[in-house]
Amino acid sequence: MPHPAIAVQETGGTIAPHLRRLLEFVEPDRDDVCLDVARGRGPMPAALGPQVRHMTAVDAMPVPAASATGRSGGRDGGRMETVEFGTGPVRITGGARDGDHVPSSVTREDRRPWAGGPDRRTTIKADATALPYRDNAFSLVTARFSLYNLGDPDHVLRELLRVCRPGGRVVIADLVRGNLAGPERDRIERLRDPDHPGTPSIARLTEMITSAGGSIRRLDVFTVERPAEPWLAGARDDAAADRIRMALLNEVDGGPKTGSKPRIIGGELWFTQSWAHVAAEPIP
Repeated sequence: MPHPAIAVQETGGTIAPHLRRLLEFVEPDRDDVCLDVARGRGPMPAALGPQVRHMTAVDAMPVPAASATGRSGGRDGGRMETVEFGTGPVRITGGARDGDHVPSSVTREDRRPWAGGPDRRTTIKADATALPYRDNAFSLVTARFSLYNLGDPDHVLRELLRVCRPGGRVVIADLVRGNLAGPERDRIERLRDPDHPGTPSIARLTEMITSAGGSIRRLDVFTVERPAEPWLAGARDDAAADRIRMALLNEVDGGPKTGSKPRIIGGELWFTQSWAHVAAEPIP
């Protein structure tokens, strides 16, 4: 049975069920030095921060081609020029000890304990295909629903694995489709967002990770059922939202399949998505 993705307040100690499932999959450790890479302000830093020693949040936006061509081709050269440091302290659980391994771009001044909500954490803006950190800087790297929004996903994966130390883990959470699923679901996604890159199959996502240099350690694939209207609010225009809504309602009435398995719950239109959590370890 699908698991309803019911909206739950994610502050004040309450966490949405789907986010709690991801946190249990991540298995954060008090000694973890963690990096979360997202487009915009995702929920992971606030959820992970109290459970790890050091938390760094990167708001990663794709860098225009003209800017990308100006970067140095070296491993570390030119990266810091693409980063802007916001104000406020970096989130840290427990004080960093002398000799502790922290990201190279975090200064001692930045390593004071975090005391406040998500709005007070430091935000680092960077190109996800050229993260401003040295190799092996983190023990835990996470990316939630952002892999396909931050630039070429193969390049992003290579960077996430590069900054993860041997024995650490990179955890990817994203939409997937069954290996035998047809293309109907992507037609709906592209109607909502013409730039949608397509939903990868489970096999394709794991293949991308292994090709980037990761070894798959764990996999969690499940179905989430969610209300359609909040999702349709992100459609390119009202006409596109209306076409999707009608396609879903037609399927409820026995019409053509959309791949979304819609149904009416409490008088509202709901649909399903397949989500995957993948934990990988960089291959030395």
